[in-house]
Amino acid sequence: MSEWKEYKLGEIAEVQTGPFGSQLKNEQYITGGTPVVTVEHLQNFRIIDFNYPSVTESDKVRLSKYLLKYGDIVFTRVGTVDLSAYVKKHQEGWMFSSRMLRVRTNPDKVDSKFLSYFFQQKKFREYILNISVGATMPSINTEILKEVSVSYPSLSEQHIIASILSSLDDKIDVLQRQNTTLEKMVEALFRQWFVVKATGNSTKGKLGDLIGETVDGEWGKEYNQGEFSKAVRCIRGTDIADLNNGLAGKTPIRFIKDSKFRNIEPKSGDLILEISGGTENQSTGRVTYINNDVKGLFDYPIIFSNFCRLLRIKDERYSYFLYCYLRYLYEQNEFFNLENGSSGIKNLDYKSLLYEQNYSMPVDKGKIIDFYTQVKIYFQRINQNKKQIRTLTALRDTLLPKLMNGEMRVKNI
Repeated sequence: MSEWKEYKLGEIAEVQTGPFGSQLKNEQYITGGTPVVTVEHLQNFRIIDFNYPSVTESDKVRLSKYLLKYGDIVFTRVGTVDLSAYVKKHQEGWMFSSRMLRVRTNPDKVDSKFLSYFFQQKKFREYILNISVGATMPSINTEILKEVSVSYPSLSEQHIIASILSSLDDKIDVLQRQNTTLEKMVEALFRQWFVVKATGNSTKGKLGDLIGETVDGEWGKEYNQGEFSKAVRCIRGTDIADLNNGLAGKTPIRFIKDSKFRNIEPKSGDLILEISGGTENQSTGRVTYINNDVKGLFDYPIIFSNFCRLLRIKDERYSYFLYCYLRYLYEQNEFFNLENGSSGIKNLDYKSLLYEQNYSMPVDKGKIIDFYTQVKIYFQRINQNKKQIRTLTALRDTLLPKLMNGEMRVKNI
């Protein structure tokens, strides 16, 4: 098996910055045109699909230098500079913004899929963060990225390594798509039962009528293990999306007093609502449900941060109704209407949402219980898929550094 070689990234790939602001201004963006990938569209080393921001066909032609090809890799240039993503076939022809860098490899030297996994290594990401510049916000540029060292084996071995890792990612994608379909089926049932056919069978009421209490989260201070005995996982607002996607266990471990732990540990049937952070790009609606299947995804007991609020439901059988209702209200921009704050951090007026606003509610709570019975099987399947996703993710994350540093060679797999 071949020896590994080391090159500067600029020797094996072209690195390009996105169009400057003077070339593409915010007022030129449209909805439904050619998507423009920017920082918030990179999640878990993937580019998510979106409709806005986009550009017109004429702007696409004018700025064709900044279009993506299948196999390109995009890097965030500011903020989370250690985050990158591989451009998939259906994303070819999309554009990347001024806040991004594009890496286009020389296919005679390096497999772009292999390189995308190389960039995902923890040690590489830490290195990028260490060499980034900027006093208030980390940033990188083309010159910095061109100078980073990249090591790799022969092309044939690169192809095999990329194939092994991508096969795991492909399985994860299939399971996530299944869950998206199942969630849409549940959403369709909710709308059919409580929105479309609500007239005559509903009254005006408050969501808080189904909630026993709301509970403050943990303030997020780091403690020494000697002072606090209980190790827990702390769910933050940004972790809600990962939790809903099945990527549990990524949140930090904290140590907390047993007495406080008991007060803020979610119980089966509880919901966790993000109340601080803003509504932008939260495709999961800023709310997640907790039951014993979900708690089983974690290797530590879970608590939640002060960026969230725990909703303790009066009857566990109300939980899926409230979960779907909150997601529905989010999609109707009700959260946006109840936000306050500036400078990027917006706080949701959850008290108004739950206890002051009147929404259409079924007259008979038995219908809510019937809905729970109807959709429970869907959520059971979703949770089973989440468990598989977590197992596959852990396997991929274990193999990744071993394959990328030559510790595990493909001839031994």
